[in-house]
Amino acid sequence: MKKIVLLRHGESAWNKENRFTGWTDVDLTEKGIEEAKNAGRLMKEAGFAFDIAFSSVLKRAMRTLWLSLEEMDRLWIPVQRSWRLNERHYGALQGLNKAETAAKYGDDQVLVWRRSYDTPPPALEFDDPRHPRFDARYAPQYSGMSPEHLPLTECLKDTVARFVPYWEDTIAPVVKSGKSVIVAAHGNSIRALVKYLDNISDADIVELNIPTGIPLVYELDDDTLKPIRSYYLGDAEAAAAAAAAVANQAKGK
Repeated sequence: MKKIVLLRHGESAWNKENRFTGWTDVDLTEKGIEEAKNAGRLMKEAGFAFDIAFSSVLKRAMRTLWLSLEEMDRLWIPVQRSWRLNERHYGALQGLNKAETAAKYGDDQVLVWRRSYDTPPPALEFDDPRHPRFDARYAPQYSGMSPEHLPLTECLKDTVARFVPYWEDTIAPVVKSGKSVIVAAHGNSIRALVKYLDNISDADIVELNIPTGIPLVYELDDDTLKPIRSYYLGDAEAAAAAAAAVANQAKGK
């Protein structure tokens, strides 16, 4: 049996302010820092000793990874970073308050934008200063993408399309080799991988929410990497409550 840990970043500044974040590079709050440290303590207590880590290129995921590894005395392990693990791109919604957006467009519409499988939010304009081409980390020499191919918005289907091949080509072979792996990513990129691993339907994925800063463990078959079971470390009721809180973020007042 193989194990892998999926870790959503701790609470970010825009999580706290209830804003759509997407590819905006916001940092952790004090609560998020403590969530990351606590995740490290939970993983250490559970006996994890990671050999390699994978992370998005956004600081809230990278800092969560560093803080958790520091608690485990594993800061020295190699880390591979890729934009393919980034949060889904929220397009023109990035920076907007979720509850205010729901009050304007309706809870149902915002739920579709946030959680449906194949309906993206309104796209950014190409000359919008929020376009990722203005961010050096997405320059072709780092991202392997030309500016015209960088996303202006994404639905979960798009996130699956960029993350699952990275899982199959890069992460899964490392897991199969017997190395202990942690993936530090985001609510929707983790949802994308969980959908793939658990074969969740397009309709049912709308109900799945990933809490911040709580390690999600997958036990996988040695040969096929099909899930045997998955569970959150720590208090199961607290994890369920945190996931429910994520679901309630975009309800209109």
